[in-house]
Formats: sequence, structure tokens, C-alpha cells
Amino acid sequence: MNISTALRRPLRLAVPLVAVALVATGCSSSGGDDNAAADADSSWSYTDDTGRTVELDQRPERVASYTDYALGLLSYDITPVALFGRFDVASDERFADYDISDTAIVGNSYGEIDLEALAETAPDLIVTGIYPTDREGTLATDGPYYGLADAEQQAQLEKIAPVVAIEVGGAGSDVIDSINTLSEALGASDETIAAAKEEYDAAAADLTAAAEENDLEITSMYADADGVYVTKPMDEPETELYSTLGVDYTDLNPDGYYYWDIYSWENAADMMTGDVLLVNNEGFQQADLEAQPTFASHPALAAGQVHEWTGAALDYASQAAQMTELAGIIRESKPL
Repeated sequence: MNISTALRRPLRLAVPLVAVALVATGCSSSGGDDNAAADADSSWSYTDDTGRTVELDQRPERVASYTDYALGLLSYDITPVALFGRFDVASDERFADYDISDTAIVGNSYGEIDLEALAETAPDLIVTGIYPTDREGTLATDGPYYGLADAEQQAQLEKIAPVVAIEVGGAGSDVIDSINTLSEALGASDETIAAAKEEYDAAAADLTAAAEENDLEITSMYADADGVYVTKPMDEPETELYSTLGVDYTDLNPDGYYYWDIYSWENAADMMTGDVLLVNNEGFQQADLEAQPTFASHPALAAGQVHEWTGAALDYASQAAQMTELAGIIRESKPL
């Protein structure tokens, strides 16, 4: 079976997008960070997760971003001038709480970016991600970053503005820290980040409580015509984070292939151990799964304990909402 590179994030399956018009004022923010100059009038230096250092005459005020990382920026009152993602932002509920009416949407499909429209927004900086290629955290910096079609497209982006990358691998808390560090460098205030962390900590404690109250096994998965892809919980930052908080995920082959356990439909019975199915929103949903003769008998499917799951961005605000939703699912479900 072949699975799209776009689906590597996740659940963050890949998982993640946004919308139209040109902005006249750029990013609005306040504050500063040790990794960069504290005010926009000073020179600015930032070292991203690949080890690359970007130096500019002043702090970037006009930032373009891949949607997953834009959500973190938006949560800290930094509004990108342009966004590109995996699918139409109009379908992405994650942006419902943010005003992106003055943001140009320059890409609604993985690897497809309108370079001319992006250039017209005159970004000072472009933000995207990079996924490790293995469990050891190897970064293939000679290839295209996440969300980009190929190295040629990345080179074209570099002609528009410097590109920095967030590493999306390993511990979920590390990815959140990277988003915070970049946001601080772009001017997010300490007070804003602290307030977001307070909500995040409360949601994390509640998720732990829910997991302790109801002993369930949760299967995080993506499915399509070829079969079922079960997320390796310690290889995906979001599921790694929730595992540390006490959530029990299906993990039948922890030392096997990186990121996914892959099952053809003929072998799907081998992974039917979970009490709850979290089904990635970009693949098959409940009706599609019920139509598969070898899967329709899955206990969680038969019990109606299947939920469409959208990978959340790895920032405090997004994860607070995601953990609250998962805690609710756990509490309303039953062991099978």
C-alpha cells in the first residue's frame, strides 16, 4: 500500500489550511524573545529546528505560514499575511475562532502553492514544518519541507522569503515548545503564552483524570481503499503527548516500522483490539468502514464508538481544545 506524504503528519496524520485577500498591515503582535531581537527596529536572528539561522535587518512583520503552524501564531495574536495547507480552509473548522478575512490563501492542496499570489503578499518570513524520517529523529534537510511539493518549489519559496521549519516529531511537548519559541521571536507576549499554558495545563489534567476514570484502548487510525493505517503512538507527537498523560493507544508492534502499522483489508482483523476508533478525517469514515466486510464486525464500530478525528495543531490553545474533546469521548465510551 502507498500512503501520501501529506498523511504523514498526522494525525497531525497528516493531517492540516486557510483563506483569501491581501493584508495591508502584516502581523500584529507584541513582546519578544531571547532567540530574536526584542523589537521590530532591531536586527533579528532566529535558528530553526533544522539548525538553520535566518538573519534579517528587523523582526519579521509579514509572515506566511503552512496552516498547521499558523494556528499557533494566530493563538498568540500573530496574523499571517498568507497561508497554504492541505485542503480548502473553508472546510477546516480549526480556524473558526480566528479572523483570517485579511489573509491570502495561496494553497488549498498539499504541495500546490500559488507562488505569484504568495509573492504579492510580500512576506518577510515563511513558516513550514519538517518530519523526521525515522524514530531516531533524522531530518532530511536536503529534501522538501512538509507541505511543499519538491526541492524546486522550496527553492522558489526561498527566493520570495527565508523559510524556517518546525520539527514535528518525537515528544509533543517539544513541538509545542518550538511553536512557542518561534512565536516569541515574532513578538508574542509572555502574558499571552502564559494564559494559553494555563488553559492547556487544566485540559491536560482533565484528560489524565478521564483516562484514569475509564480504562479504554483507543485506536488512532486512517483508512482508505487499500486498508488501515494505525498510528504508532510514540512516533506521532500528539499521541505521544496523550500517552504521557495516561491515554492507552493501540500499539501492537511498537518496535516495527516507523509511524504506521499497516493492514490490508484482508488482515484488518489483526488490529481489532481498540474500544474506541479515532478515524482521521481525510480518509474513510464510519459508513465506509461498515461497508468493508472484514471490518464491519469491529467491536468499536458495532458499538458506535467511532469518531471522526482532525489532527490538531501543536500549540497550547489547539491542544487544550483537542484534549478536552478527547476527555469527553473517553468518558462517554465503554470498555468492550
